[in-house]
Amino acid sequence: MSEVIKTDVLIIGAGPVGLFAVFELGLLDIKAHLVDILDKVGGQCAELYPEKPIYDIPGLPIVTGQALTEALMQQIHPFKPTFHLGEMVTTLEKTGEAHFSVATDAGKVFEAKCVVIAAGGGSFQPKRPPIQGIEAYEAKSVHYAVRKIDALRDKRLLIVGGGDSALDWTLNLQPVAKRLTLVHRRDEFRGAPDSVNKMRALVATGGMDLKIGQVTALEGADGQLAAVTIKGNDGSSTRTEIDAMLPFFGLTMKLGPVANWGLKLEDELIPVDTAAFETNVPGLFAIGDINTYPGKLKLILSGFHEAALMAQKAYHYVYPDKRLVFQYTTSSTSLQKKLGVA
Repeated sequence: MSEVIKTDVLIIGAGPVGLFAVFELGLLDIKAHLVDILDKVGGQCAELYPEKPIYDIPGLPIVTGQALTEALMQQIHPFKPTFHLGEMVTTLEKTGEAHFSVATDAGKVFEAKCVVIAAGGGSFQPKRPPIQGIEAYEAKSVHYAVRKIDALRDKRLLIVGGGDSALDWTLNLQPVAKRLTLVHRRDEFRGAPDSVNKMRALVATGGMDLKIGQVTALEGADGQLAAVTIKGNDGSSTRTEIDAMLPFFGLTMKLGPVANWGLKLEDELIPVDTAAFETNVPGLFAIGDINTYPGKLKLILSGFHEAALMAQKAYHYVYPDKRLVFQYTTSSTSLQKKLGVA
């Protein structure tokens, strides 16, 4: 059993709204851990449109998703949150008046006084390749994310895809793999040109293999791959022996395990009150695009407002015997000390 990680608040989702929640909680001396299925912070902003301009963030006439993420990370730095990336929350159970037990697919278990769901439209989940029988190999020899590079050391690896993720992991895993093969349906790639050039240089020097085509069949037993069949664009078929396959076909949004947590749902959204954005479960909050209430607008700025009111209510669960005194950062020296600007 993993050691239980105790925290005041667990935030599910590390997008802009989840990150700003750290700030609002931090002002009230509330510590937070964050879990996100992606391998980096920023949520949709960082994953789907890192370079796309956003025009409706107050005080920022124009900012990219990546720049907004970086600014929020700088803003919450004084509160030193702990991030658990590349993990998905699988179970959430209320264990007491102000306690939750939360587990992830990486085997971590958290105890928190409050939980905040800031998961956007749900969790990003990898798109499954249309290969018959692939489910039998998932989690054992078919991996949609790399958790530990050492687990793939000295193995025959097959990476499938032509975007940045496929190319980045090709370059990172090639030095540790026994042999690495990259498969893409065409000889053009969507990834960064520099990554494409480095990959082609490895192919030219014999450091790895590149096959143009698609994986059409899998071989193996008990979840362990032994070989795949690759059908080339010229109609030929080749058999390649492998130990593990890593498909990078992009991500899709799904509500995922949230649907099994005992929450009331409306059209795959979580209804909340507008006083504190609390769900039907006391101490469990939902902020950002995943919640719904009369007049809801799916805007980042709305999520920021929701995070502020959520923190005020969370304070009473974390410090039930203390009185909350509302303060402004412009005039409170104690808040300024927390921010390191006093």
